[in-house]
Amino acid sequence: MRDLRVLSIFGTRPEAVKMAPVVQALSATPGIESRVCVTAQHREMLDQVLTLFKIKPDIDLNLMRPNQTLAELTAQILEHLDPVLADEHPDWVLIQGDTTTVMAASLTAFYRGILVGHVEAGLRTGDKHQPFPEEINRRIAGVTADLHFAPTQLSRENLLKEGVAGWQILVTGNPVIDALRQISKMPPPDQIAEQLKNWGIATDKKRLILVTAHRRENFGKPLADICSALRKIAENYGDSVKIVYPVHLNPNIQEPVSQILGKVPGIELLPPIGYLPLVHLMKAASVVLTDSGGIQEEATGLGKPTLVLREKTERPEGVAAGVLKLVGTDTAKIVAETTRLLDDTAAYEAMAHAENPFGDGHAAERIVNGILQYKPQ
Repeated sequence: MRDLRVLSIFGTRPEAVKMAPVVQALSATPGIESRVCVTAQHREMLDQVLTLFKIKPDIDLNLMRPNQTLAELTAQILEHLDPVLADEHPDWVLIQGDTTTVMAASLTAFYRGILVGHVEAGLRTGDKHQPFPEEINRRIAGVTADLHFAPTQLSRENLLKEGVAGWQILVTGNPVIDALRQISKMPPPDQIAEQLKNWGIATDKKRLILVTAHRRENFGKPLADICSALRKIAENYGDSVKIVYPVHLNPNIQEPVSQILGKVPGIELLPPIGYLPLVHLMKAASVVLTDSGGIQEEATGLGKPTLVLREKTERPEGVAAGVLKLVGTDTAKIVAETTRLLDDTAAYEAMAHAENPFGDGHAAERIVNGILQYKPQ
């Protein structure tokens, strides 16, 4: 009897981070032939993670193109992935999350009659426009999936409400916590260690506020309002706070951020950085401001109070636990909530010591066991 063949497909940095522990677990499990296909939806940022986790893809579709529309990317993935599935004949296709790669890969596997395992299944906001296009991507993946690896009980309940059978859902925790535990033990890159020293963070002279903001729904006025809040915070706190913002390369982000914040004292705009330095910036931060999905989980895993620059989140478990707070993009609210965390010790400690609801670091092994034990009912 031949080994069970599992093809993991991903294309962006967040997918690669969360799939890396799963790929490692698959490769270490007897009876499984693990294969990896990347679409390279995000080329450079993906490659950083592959190098960090020492993953060498078996198939690299290299589909990233400048100014590619979502429709063009979807068409590219469907066209180029279908012959790969025909050649590979996997028993399972594993996908993660809610990217265009996830949606197109799940659909292509469904067309080929291949079993689909969806990692990080069941996240929902209930609003198809927030986040865009992720909410629709993960719903499509959810319709095609044969096994749903839900990170939390709430995600499981979301799937049950949509009619997914209970035996098809396995609550595993999120493998981002597996990855975070692995990477946070590594020493920081020399450049980051030097920057933290130069900024006065390493010597506790200043507190670090780490910012990431890049979502499509925040393009335009929402992003401008976020930047105005950051400028106000920098002005209010002067030399006691350092705001560090790795800025996405998308011109919709680069241009307004550079225009509003480029010359503001106390604000450091960085180019996009790799996962290892990002983790160490999070470890050093006092407060995190983000519109990212994954960072909501990662900052939570590191015990960092996190203000979410969105109106809705598909991770309400973090809000319920008290470690995340939705603040949206209103300038005054962002300033007020950041000020509260910086000035009110009790408020800060309450968020910093909240329980992490997203996992215990053993999600990958549960996912592999779920595949091995799968029996259709």
